[in-house]
Amino acid sequence: MTIGSLHVIDLAIIVAYLVAVVYIGQRAAQGSTSEEGFFLAGRKLGKLYQFFLNFGNATEPQGAVSTASFVFQQGAPGSWLSFQTVFMNPYFWFMNVWFRRVRLTTLSDLFEDRFASRGLSLFYAVFQILVACVFLGFGNVTAYKIASSLVVRPEAAWTPADRAAVEGYRELKQMEKQSAAGTLAPAARPRLERLRDQSARGELRSYITVLNDLVFYAVFTLVVGTYIVMGGMAAAAVNEGLQSVLIIVFSLLLIPTGLHAIGGWAELGKRVPKHMFDLFGAGASEQFSVIGLGAILLVSIVQNAGLSHNMGICGSAKNEFAARTGVSGTYLKRLMIIMWSFAGLIAVALFGPGGLADPDSAWGAMSNQLLGPGLVGLMLAGVLAGTMSTLAAKALAISSLFVRNVYRQIWPDITQSQGVFYARCTIVAVLVLGTVSAWLMRDFFSIVNLVLTVNLPFGAAVLLTFFWRRLTAPAVWWCVVLTSVVVLVVPWTASQVPALRDSPELTRMSAAPNSQPSPVFFNQVVRARPDDPASPLVAAGGLNRLNVECWLVSKAGVEVDGLSKTQRVTLQFFFDSLFPFVVLIVVSRLTRPTDPERVARFYGKMKTPVGDTPELEVTALAETLRHPARFDHAKLLPASNWEFCKWDRVDTIGFLICSALSGAIVLGFVGLLRWAAG
Repeated sequence: MTIGSLHVIDLAIIVAYLVAVVYIGQRAAQGSTSEEGFFLAGRKLGKLYQFFLNFGNATEPQGAVSTASFVFQQGAPGSWLSFQTVFMNPYFWFMNVWFRRVRLTTLSDLFEDRFASRGLSLFYAVFQILVACVFLGFGNVTAYKIASSLVVRPEAAWTPADRAAVEGYRELKQMEKQSAAGTLAPAARPRLERLRDQSARGELRSYITVLNDLVFYAVFTLVVGTYIVMGGMAAAAVNEGLQSVLIIVFSLLLIPTGLHAIGGWAELGKRVPKHMFDLFGAGASEQFSVIGLGAILLVSIVQNAGLSHNMGICGSAKNEFAARTGVSGTYLKRLMIIMWSFAGLIAVALFGPGGLADPDSAWGAMSNQLLGPGLVGLMLAGVLAGTMSTLAAKALAISSLFVRNVYRQIWPDITQSQGVFYARCTIVAVLVLGTVSAWLMRDFFSIVNLVLTVNLPFGAAVLLTFFWRRLTAPAVWWCVVLTSVVVLVVPWTASQVPALRDSPELTRMSAAPNSQPSPVFFNQVVRARPDDPASPLVAAGGLNRLNVECWLVSKAGVEVDGLSKTQRVTLQFFFDSLFPFVVLIVVSRLTRPTDPERVARFYGKMKTPVGDTPELEVTALAETLRHPARFDHAKLLPASNWEFCKWDRVDTIGFLICSALSGAIVLGFVGLLRWAAG
């Protein structure tokens, strides 16, 4: 009655979930006959739906697995890589209303509305359609990695190749520990180098799964595509309710079962080293230093502004207060992070510090050990729900971009029903491309790096569009081109260019104090001839990033060889966050300003509150069109080109409440950790 380690009851639960989401999509199809109905649910979604949309879009299973893994290795400080987003919530209180007040359907519309540039609008749409393949592929890979760790092949059924791959992985991890402790025998060093080379080539594995990746991607894509194609944003919003419940169940399952397995709450403090309960302690590696987390937070804020689905989620709110209260959904995600962190601590209690050869398998190992038939099915349904909710919003955003900003530019006279039909075709196409992208992805760190930086060129442009009158269309073009070349094109294609792939300068290794040897510029390097440890180093193939930012900084005289791998990534993130703003400001100062009347209308609209009824909305916008400067008295710097406005009562109270909630969540986390430590 099992398929690998999956019981038939678990399979029934998963099938029931998939049938339910398709049924919801079918029920929502009747209200999705117009483009506004399909893409924005008629701008009628209230606070509850906004809560579900924001929570589902912000919460992904990969966050659970990575947080539990980092906490298993580092203790509570390891949670900061995810938990630092708690400080973004007060920012979302304002960001959500910006995307509602702009009153557009897609983010591409923003460039035509602000700059009268159909070229920029078209380019953004095409750019985001390509970027969608990365995001959708990342979501597919995430879901597969978690699901595959839950459906493993018993050791008795391993082939000789399977056994060699797993035993090689375990040997590598053991030798890495010995090397870090200084106890590795010199004679074993060539063996360690050989194993590292095999790991870089993807030849070692921490477990053997029975789940075929292509079959998984095909079924997963089919289900997501079916319910979104039928029901659009309305189906996504309704499904978010079901999916949010499953995400919460997914996050909770391992805590009561894990505590029961170790003997209760009191045993947690006895089995886990005390320093691992200190959220601000020295137990964290430099990977979670304040500077490193600041760099990640900065790059997250900048790239977040350029995400295409922001307009669909916030724009579907019936008013701006509904859009703003969607931030409550992201607060629930922060509570999920706390649960994931405790799952990591329970893993330490179960397996002992460093008791797993592969820390990334902590979530899967706990699930396989603690959950019986039925509970594993709920866990897998939660994995699917968390990933589907994120992918649905992205697929909808891309379909709206294609129809409104690509197809209608070529054939402007298509009907609303034709627009919806082409949108549905687009969803199918991008989901299929996302599946192909997932199959090509291998290195998880590189995937995360790409996801964090791929939207930076337009993220910076969107932020300055909202706040700086002097910004020009040529500056946006230069920013997108230069930033894309420096941050995206050259870094991600360099390993395919023989002169760069084989360059001794770019493939050299560095050993910073108290750190493992690591490549200085490429993310991964291997020996040119696998069986010859004396052969030269070359860049590994596949998704292998060249840190162009560190190379440029080194040419300016900064010593980067002495930095650790994490410090070099931190330097990269700071460079990537600031470089596009430098280009935007410098080029804008050197080019002709945009039509002042168009700019005045745009910022007048951005300052006009959304009406509570369609009639009030029409009246308010008509008045702003006649007097675009009627809200300019609210500007913080009246005589400047900067459009920062004074906060009103809602702004101030909301910001203070959000800040207080963020602080309370941090303090609550600290309190729970101290209680657990005994």
